[in-house]
Amino acid sequence: MTLAELRIEDLRCIESAELRFGPGINLIYGANGAGKTSILEAAFLLGRGRSFRTRSNERLIRHGQALCRAVGRTAGELPQTLGIETRRPTDTESGTAARLNGTAVRSYAELAMAFPVQVLDPDAHKLIEDSATRRRRWLDWVVFHVEPPFASAWARYQRALLQRNAALKRGLPSLDTWDHELAKEGEVLSASRQRVLAALQPYWAGLTEELLGLEVTLGYTAGGDQSAPLIDALAASLPRDRERGLTHVGPHRADVSLRIRGKAAREILSRGQQKLAAVALSLCQLEFLKVEHELRPTLLLDDPSAELDQERLGRFITRVQALETQIQVTALERDYRLYGQPEHVFHVEQGRVIRV
Repeated sequence: MTLAELRIEDLRCIESAELRFGPGINLIYGANGAGKTSILEAAFLLGRGRSFRTRSNERLIRHGQALCRAVGRTAGELPQTLGIETRRPTDTESGTAARLNGTAVRSYAELAMAFPVQVLDPDAHKLIEDSATRRRRWLDWVVFHVEPPFASAWARYQRALLQRNAALKRGLPSLDTWDHELAKEGEVLSASRQRVLAALQPYWAGLTEELLGLEVTLGYTAGGDQSAPLIDALAASLPRDRERGLTHVGPHRADVSLRIRGKAAREILSRGQQKLAAVALSLCQLEFLKVEHELRPTLLLDDPSAELDQERLGRFITRVQALETQIQVTALERDYRLYGQPEHVFHVEQGRVIRV
């Protein structure tokens, strides 16, 4: 499920570009600010429905334009066409719309299944130091690919959560219907997350030892009292929930904890070490998917050598090469060969993309 073709229109500084990728290494080079990362952003958009650099897809639209668009085609026996378009708000239209094989998707999960993609970029450290939202997203992406009931349970849980929060804000006296739905689907989500996190542990342990030289424990906090069923935790939290109009317990408040000798890893690790830990988080997913599920997502590498010393960079490169997956990598120079000989090379200059 590699990406064979990508067409970009009015995304960031790129007015129009068409790229054809090989199943191995694809190099995108050019000066800083030329638009290299925007190409990776467009590819990520096709598989996730969002950018990895901004919370708002609207910010991707090129200045002065009404919309931006990315269209891609996957390789393989059954190629699929993916498209995603974001419009600036008007009186009649706004937001992001996605299509798979010409049909509007009901959920971005359909894009993720058609084109699994992961990214490592200079802001990787934020996975360690930022809020739990990033870490939940990191975990849920891999859970989605290996636990079939997860996606539908997640959708039902989110609907029930929205309805319960609305009922709290309106001051409705009974929340039993939503509490039971949240408890039912929430138990499924938590169980799926914990199973997958347990399966990732050996990959995580090996990577942190090799890249960091430290023992970093990886755990899961369920977003409430883990000693009690979720239905009881919801009941116990009800007074606070009513006061603030929000649901404070459940999988939507869960976190992936990283600890060193009992302390939060972000309090101990330097910025460079945080990046290495984030790299290990992503690589352990990819190694797990390859070895145990024969799935090889496309890997986007944006300036991956930043803040890595030569020894650790060499170890990182060895692990990436062993993934035997499609790679799209950005660099400043054309002769960049850290990951091997590129199959395709593209030069980006002031938003223009030329195949070399």
